Amino acid sequence: MNKKAIGSKWEAAAREYIKMCGYKILCCNYQCSIGEIDIIAQEQKTMVFIEVKFRSSGRYGTAIEAVDNRKQQKIRQVAAYFLITTYHTESIPCRFDVLGFDNENITYIKNAF
Repeated sequence: MNKKAIGSKWEAAAREYIKMCGYKILCCNYQCSIGEIDIIAQEQKTMVFIEVKFRSSGRYGTAIEAVDNRKQQKIRQVAAYFLITTYHTESIPCRFDVLGFDNENITYIKNAF
């Protein structure tokens, strides 16, 4: 299985997990000139931007650890762009979550950064 197929498999698993948590998924793989956000969802009145990571081994750290400061900054910028272009404001309550898969183990961190 190639890298893209593996990513698609785990992003599908992430969507199912997010739905089971009661979130409404608004968008998947949102892309703009700045970058991409894996899942944009809504939990009650909060907009939730979710980064999904998968690691087949701990050789390079956990999936959650892969979301470093540079990646966090990029996600913040894409989220601001999404809010401005979609809702014409940044004044919507939002948070940034990370959903990591280390083999079959799921780690979900709300308000990760």
